[in-house]
Amino acid sequence: MTQERKVGQPLDRVGNLVSVAWLSRHLGRDDLVVADCRFALDDPEAGRRAYERDHIPGAVYFDLEKDLSRPVSPASDPSGGPGSGGGRHPLPSVEEMAALFGATGIGDGTIVICYDDHGGSMAARLWWMLRYLGHRQVALLDGGYTAWRAAGLPVTAEVPNPSPRTFIPRPQPHMIATMDEVRRASATGEAIIVDSRTPERYRGDVEPIDPVAGHIPGAINLPWNGNLNENGLFREPDQLTHRFALLWQEAQKGKKDVIVHCGSGVTGCLNVLALERAGIPGARLFVGGWSEWCSHPENPIARGDRA
Repeated sequence: MTQERKVGQPLDRVGNLVSVAWLSRHLGRDDLVVADCRFALDDPEAGRRAYERDHIPGAVYFDLEKDLSRPVSPASDPSGGPGSGGGRHPLPSVEEMAALFGATGIGDGTIVICYDDHGGSMAARLWWMLRYLGHRQVALLDGGYTAWRAAGLPVTAEVPNPSPRTFIPRPQPHMIATMDEVRRASATGEAIIVDSRTPERYRGDVEPIDPVAGHIPGAINLPWNGNLNENGLFREPDQLTHRFALLWQEAQKGKKDVIVHCGSGVTGCLNVLALERAGIPGARLFVGGWSEWCSHPENPIARGDRA
């Protein structure tokens, strides 16, 4: 049965996270878009298969590689050597993002709730992209699809047909750190670089995805999953403040910016959100991440635990 669309008083402004109870109360509203972002890097079709099997009623599907990234061209192939750019998941153009969001029913006054089944690490990419285009009314579903199913809330296999809206992009270029800015920060320490990957990838012990192992010299390692508790829910703001305390003190002492990256601009977005939740706004994302950095042979590579 097609989900009935509800209208009512405009919803209050959302923060960065909403609970499954919040979403359950407001599900079906005309001014609410639910975005299923499930994806597996080692099986790119797994997320869509999972969505087609069952999803939150009314949710539309966003594929990390087909919707939230543009194709990797030879000029931006991470293995293409000098002149490459964008890493493994380069951003679509502003025009492409605006067209996608409008077609899925997102416009001014629309609240977007993003979820996945991997701690928010995929859904945060959509959260960040919408914020980058000036759409502030977007949040992650805390606990994602796992928490939704655990709560016994309804699911469906029915694919919705959203009514298109006009999405007006308002790009925020200050949210992005360029390769040149990361190089300067690495060489001079003028900004704090946060590597969001797992410790073994940061150290260079293993590298299952990119052709070179290691990290950007000077970067500190704060893995994205450290923002979650043992139940897969986001830690409380005071716990996140404690987690990032030394980073914040260092940033304030030297009046330094914070630049966040991961492998290719996906899981790093979760650290950007967590920093904001901890009261440390303004972190910039190096979208190309390690996959772009290591594709330039002239960029130095560090290994081991120490930044």
